Amino acid sequence: MQILLISGLSGAGKTRVANILEDMDYYCVDNMPIALLPRFVELCSATKGRYDKVGLVVDTRERGDLGQFFNIIEELESQDIELSLLFIEANNKTLVTRFKESRRPHPLQSKDVGLEAAIEKEREVLSFIRERADKIISTDGFSIARLQKTVTEAFSSGEESKSMMLNVKAFGYKYGLPTDADLVFDVRFLPNPFYVEELRNLTGMDNEVYDFVMSYPSACEFLEKLTELFSFLIPKYVEDGRYSLTVGIGCTGGRHRSVTIARALAERLSEKQGISVQLSCRDIDRNGA
Repeated sequence: MQILLISGLSGAGKTRVANILEDMDYYCVDNMPIALLPRFVELCSATKGRYDKVGLVVDTRERGDLGQFFNIIEELESQDIELSLLFIEANNKTLVTRFKESRRPHPLQSKDVGLEAAIEKEREVLSFIRERADKIISTDGFSIARLQKTVTEAFSSGEESKSMMLNVKAFGYKYGLPTDADLVFDVRFLPNPFYVEELRNLTGMDNEVYDFVMSYPSACEFLEKLTELFSFLIPKYVEDGRYSLTVGIGCTGGRHRSVTIARALAERLSEKQGISVQLSCRDIDRNGA
């Protein structure tokens, strides 16, 4: 069982880091009280593998919590648990800017303690945890993509950081664009099987329609170029910290040409390493060209 304890300065990005870890199949809990740590770990262990990777954002702002925190770490390390401590920080200028932009007060801020003083106070309190951290990430100047890449490289194993979830979605333009599509390709330039009587009531999932569409050189050439495009794009998206992509392939009615090309593209890309492909056909059960 792997447990990653996440501590750090307020506004530095602890919750954002937890969200990234969730995308990496960690089970994450934000603002876990220190006193509940041992019981929570005990419950996770009892699931017998259901929670193999756990990320816990722990609240350690109170000085009185520090001794208890270190005692719990020593207790967990004595068990069959792979324990790591991550500390997230940023400089004062960055933190002041983030709090002003969010218009939220610092947790230690009060009518007697201003924002900068609250930041310094928290930095001092957490300095002992920072010294014990296995890894420190400073988020100064980080975009979301850069933070995602940094966290993924630090805490992924094997090819985990290189996988892409690709949803290839066939649709009909007459029913509107798919709202979740990141990229859309129009295949209405291809010959339409709807106007071939024996193919009209079939779909691109039927080999008769598939073979009809793919018998045209323009369809084969388009598929070849589309495959080359995604073979280039997907590694670039992953490098930038993006791990899911929805691609819309559209024709008029969403039953023949788009389904054929989406099916062919999904089959080709599923053969490539590091890509998990899902095919969906939004309008295949509708009637229309």
